[in-house]
Amino acid sequence: MGEDIAKLLEKKIIESNMMMKGEKINTKPKIHFVLVHGVGHGAWCWYKIKCLLEISGYKVSCPDLKGCGVDQTDVTKILSFDDYNKPLVDFLSSLPDDEQVILVGHSAGGLSVTDTIHKFGKKKIRLGVYIGATMLKTGFITQQDVIDGVPDFSELGELSDIYDIGFGLGPENPPTSLIVKKQWQRKLLYAMSPLEDVTLASILLRPGPIQALQSARFKEGGDIDKVPRVYIKTTNDRVVKPEQQENMIKKWQPSSVYAIETDHSPFFSAPFVLVGLLVQAANSSFGCSEIKGSM
Repeated sequence: MGEDIAKLLEKKIIESNMMMKGEKINTKPKIHFVLVHGVGHGAWCWYKIKCLLEISGYKVSCPDLKGCGVDQTDVTKILSFDDYNKPLVDFLSSLPDDEQVILVGHSAGGLSVTDTIHKFGKKKIRLGVYIGATMLKTGFITQQDVIDGVPDFSELGELSDIYDIGFGLGPENPPTSLIVKKQWQRKLLYAMSPLEDVTLASILLRPGPIQALQSARFKEGGDIDKVPRVYIKTTNDRVVKPEQQENMIKKWQPSSVYAIETDHSPFFSAPFVLVGLLVQAANSSFGCSEIKGSM
C-alpha cells in the first residue's frame, strides 16, 4: 500500500507541475476530510496526514477542539462535552448546505465524530472513520461503556502515577484535567513513532478536560445508523487496547473494519499506510475503486 501511495504522490506532483505550466487537468470537486484529534492533542498531530492527503488532491481540515492546539481556552473551564466539541460543530455548521465530509476521529476524537453524526447525520457526514478511537453509539451511559472506551493503565500504578492531574475547581472537587506524564508518553502513546515526533508531541501536548469527556452522552434517534462508519484498529495500541476496540466494534458494528500494525498514533508511526486506508475508505464511501482526491 505504501508503494501505491508513493505512485499517487508522484502523479499529483506531475499534475502540480502541469498546472504551473498552464496545462489543463481534470478539476472536479474534492473529497473533504475533516480530521479530529484526541485528548491533549490538536490539529498539529495530523501534519503528516494533512500533507499527504492534500498532495494527493484531497481537501483537508483539522480543527482544534476547545482548549486544544492553538485554542487558548482555559481547560479548567471546559466542563461539558458540548462545550469541548463546539469548535467542530461550528465548523461543520459553516460549510455549504450541500457539502458532505469524511469525518475522521482518533482516540477520544471518536466521541466527537459520534456526537456530530448525531447532530448532522447524512446531511453533512458522508462517512465516519474511527482510528484506535472510542466508538460508542450513546457515549458513556453504562459502566461497560466506560470499561470499553476509557484507557485503563491500572496495571502500571495509581492514576496519579500515570497522569499529571489538575484540580481547577479545588482539591475537594473532582479533577478537571489530565495529561500523561512525560516519562510515560513514549511508552503509552508513541511506542513505534519516530523520536522527532515524540519530541514534538512532548512540547505541544496539553492537559485534556476530563470532566467534559466524562460527560459525553448522546441520545438515540435520528439517522445515526444511516451514516456508514469504518473502524481502523491499531493492533499494538497501549491506550485503547485491542480488546477494547474489539468490544466496541462488536457492540456497534461498523460498515468496514481495517487493521494497522501500529502504536496508538499511526499518524506518526505509519502515515503512508494510514493515508492508504483513508483513501480506501473514501473510495468505498463513493462506490468507486478508482476514485482519487478529485471526483
